Amino acid sequence: MSDALLITVAPTGAETAKADCPQLPTTPEEIARTAAECEAAGAAMIHIHVRDTSHAPTLDQALLREWVAAVRESSSLVVQLSTGGSVHDPLEERLKVLDAEPDSCSLTMGTTNFGDDVFLNPWPFVKELYQLALARGVAPEFELFDLGQVHALGRLMREYGIPDGGKVHVDFVMGVPGGMPGTAPALVAGVSALPPEVTSWSATGIGRSTLAVAMASLSMGGHLRVGMEDVLTISRGVPVESNAQLVERAVELGRIAQREPMTPAGCRELLGLG
Repeated sequence: MSDALLITVAPTGAETAKADCPQLPTTPEEIARTAAECEAAGAAMIHIHVRDTSHAPTLDQALLREWVAAVRESSSLVVQLSTGGSVHDPLEERLKVLDAEPDSCSLTMGTTNFGDDVFLNPWPFVKELYQLALARGVAPEFELFDLGQVHALGRLMREYGIPDGGKVHVDFVMGVPGGMPGTAPALVAGVSALPPEVTSWSATGIGRSTLAVAMASLSMGGHLRVGMEDVLTISRGVPVESNAQLVERAVELGRIAQREPMTPAGCRELLGLG
């Protein structure tokens, strides 16, 4: 693992309503400003869920391209598009996300209960999305919600090999109701089960598990994903003011662990991007 700390910011997500959280970036202008602020704070990659003009989650191709362009015009962050969309998006629309030409894409390794909903990722879809990412030269970030998905990643690598860039980066998404808990023992179990092809990993703690997961990841040499997709408070009962505030906290935690923020160029090397 790199001594430099990769901080990925996930600024929007698909669950929180703009009306409930006005500071959530849900327009191209807001995502451009967020990207610039988060890069200045120490982020190297941005994980994007797109919203439409009514602030609802969408996989509209024109809007996907508009948001990607907005981020690239305002920052040098590595652009990662979510292929998960919202839990209600059809699989065929999720495959088309790569048409927007991101640098990276999320690739969830299995179906997960997501609160009262189901985040559907059947094995044929996982295989098709991975092969499409390989063909397009898009770096997949494998999202792991439970230990079964860790083992499924090994199966995928055995069947289709690793990306041409030689790098395999994963992100543990922890604390989702229905997935693995956001605890240090769960992260230890997940990391110990990673297949040998994995070259780097991050961890994400949802809600109140954010700090516990971040500190556990840093203690094990892992990287971090933070942002308002995952948590809306900076401390108990205190709302987050901006995504940059969460990036700044991650930078501070990293420096306590004697790790400086990775640059976008460093992130491209970590992901095997040209």
